[in-house]
Amino acid sequence: MATEKLTEVKIGQKAKIVKLLAEGSLKKRLLDMGLVPGVQVKVERVAPFGDPVELVLRGYALSLRKEEAALVAVEI
Repeated sequence: MATEKLTEVKIGQKAKIVKLLAEGSLKKRLLDMGLVPGVQVKVERVAPFGDPVELVLRGYALSLRKEEAALVAVEI
């Protein structure tokens, strides 16, 4: 399967996190929020200009900025 960025996942679609492309403290923050490889996420909503992106993972809702979502590689 080809990997895509989380920003390319359509509303209502599910995807599996493959890799975080962020580094340093941003990568740690994303991991702390539960964005860990192997976790399934569902895109619930995307604001009109793409920022923020609302996700559901591990039973809770999470909002990410577009720039952060672009650093999450997923398989749809």
